[in-house]
Amino acid sequence: MHVLILGGTTEARRLAADLAADGTHRVTSSLAGRVAEPRLPVGEVRIGGFGGPAGLAAWLREQHVDALIDATHPFAERISRNAAAAAAEVHVPLLALRRPGWGPVDGDDWHLVGSLAEAARALDGLGERVFLTTGRQGLGAFAHLEQHWFLARSVDAPDTPLPPRTELLLDRGPFTLEGERAVLRAHRIDVLVTKDSGGAATAPKLTAARELGLPVVVVRRPPAPAGVPVAADVAAAAAWLAVL
Repeated sequence: MHVLILGGTTEARRLAADLAADGTHRVTSSLAGRVAEPRLPVGEVRIGGFGGPAGLAAWLREQHVDALIDATHPFAERISRNAAAAAAEVHVPLLALRRPGWGPVDGDDWHLVGSLAEAARALDGLGERVFLTTGRQGLGAFAHLEQHWFLARSVDAPDTPLPPRTELLLDRGPFTLEGERAVLRAHRIDVLVTKDSGGAATAPKLTAARELGLPVVVVRRPPAPAGVPVAADVAAAAAWLAVL
């Protein structure tokens, strides 16, 4: 069975390794190429886009793909829509592998918003020194804010406009609680902005913010495309494949 896995997430790499190890699957992982030095999964790897849903559909046909798994970042809406359209066109089974989102616990001061633009508007009155952990591609949503100071963390340097007062922190998770505490204190952060990406690798910042009593602006994740089944973990994705 030829399985195409979209995405460079932790779950995508784990699934690729598990499927390659069992010896009954040909596994190809597709990475978008937006990170300069991605962590490569086990098995065959292709880097770069397909050229929209039509290009992906053509690739699925040409490579005789038997199953498609969308294990991209929970906020990668475009590729998820393209995957749904391409899979429907060529009648290839499609599964979305999505780690569970985060949820507030006692002591959290969360402000849920529907977009990065809403997150930028929500900052008024919450704080002046902002820790932005939304990824480099979304920093432009905050570029017009002159009254705030930003610490923007991303894996690679952004190529979008930045707020006038911004300090970049180039780093890659997983992050530790001790390290996140140190970042918040050293930069005198008084509000955190994040996407609901879920997972353990970047969750310590939420605990550190809770300990310090900081408000957290959380961008809600978009749903998977309509009609696409969703697996919450690698084991569930493997079980889905097993019954195809």
